[in-house]
Amino acid sequence: MRVLFVLEHYYPHIGGVEKLFQGLAEALASEGHNVTVITTKHRRGLPELQRLNGVKVIRLRVKDRFGFTVLGIPSIVRLAERADLIHTTSYNAAVPAYLAARLRKKKLLITFHEVWGPLWNKLPFIDWWQRKAYSAFERFILRFRFDKVIAVSDYTARCLKEAGIDAEKITTIYNGIDYGIFEAFRHSPPASHFVFTYFGRLGISKGLDMIIPAFASLTTMHRDIRLKLIIPRQPEGLLHEINALIKKYAIAEFIEILHELDNARLFREVSHSSCVLLPSYSEGFCFVAAECAAMSVPVISSGRGALREVVSGPYIEMPALNVLQLQKAMIAALEGKWSQRPLRSFSLDNTIRQYLALYRSL
Repeated sequence: MRVLFVLEHYYPHIGGVEKLFQGLAEALASEGHNVTVITTKHRRGLPELQRLNGVKVIRLRVKDRFGFTVLGIPSIVRLAERADLIHTTSYNAAVPAYLAARLRKKKLLITFHEVWGPLWNKLPFIDWWQRKAYSAFERFILRFRFDKVIAVSDYTARCLKEAGIDAEKITTIYNGIDYGIFEAFRHSPPASHFVFTYFGRLGISKGLDMIIPAFASLTTMHRDIRLKLIIPRQPEGLLHEINALIKKYAIAEFIEILHELDNARLFREVSHSSCVLLPSYSEGFCFVAAECAAMSVPVISSGRGALREVVSGPYIEMPALNVLQLQKAMIAALEGKWSQRPLRSFSLDNTIRQYLALYRSL
């Protein structure tokens, strides 16, 4: 089988979407399938053509996903000619993938990670015109006639149905993780400080606007707490906003910021945290929640989106989404007032099997 992945970002870009497609692409390649990924060259120094664990990766000279939407069309149409099927993702990559699939008469699948709808009007770090533009673009993508639409959780599947997608076209396939990676990492918090950690991509829906002020208010009462931010350097604008908040609240001495860690260092840092913060406005799945559960690391969760499906093990859930409730949840964590939910597993092998079955059905 010859599979073409059309993706805004791919490894080494950081994020849950990238984890899903790297795992899927490499698993397909290991089984003898011909796998090509076409994506953006999001960082200077990355090779434009590379073979990674059997996957052919083509990076176009386009720095951001918006340019990829338009400038990627000629290359994607050309590559689509030799593909048996095309697999893309929401949002920007969907446009060139859809055009290529229709021009070459190929089957097209899209994995939808989230559908935000009215939530666009509530998210921080974006201007009013961006809210309107992104919301309109989401509605535009949802009108495309994909052969199959994959939801990464039951929550996302419900959102797709509410957005008007035919239920018969929707297949729910949870994202999967390789649990073998986490065998070497178990929760071992520091004895001298209580360390709150955020790790993952810089996203406008992740609640970073609440984390800084909530943590800052606690430092006036608890001088032995720390905040660890494990985040990428991109997008630069959002990183600037985070640094500005840290400066505004004058808490730099309590915060450690780490960038672009390899998996071994990343999971070591997370397992040595006291707990992980997940005050998200919404989550379509949330790899961070699944990974924390695999390492028995407690989480503070907003409970929004798919978090109630994915969060397991020790956790504290915020009753409402605001700075005060996050602060109260952090105080409860300091006092060890954790709830417990039976562990839930999301096997990468199971995810791969479901995707392969879907590919073959097409």
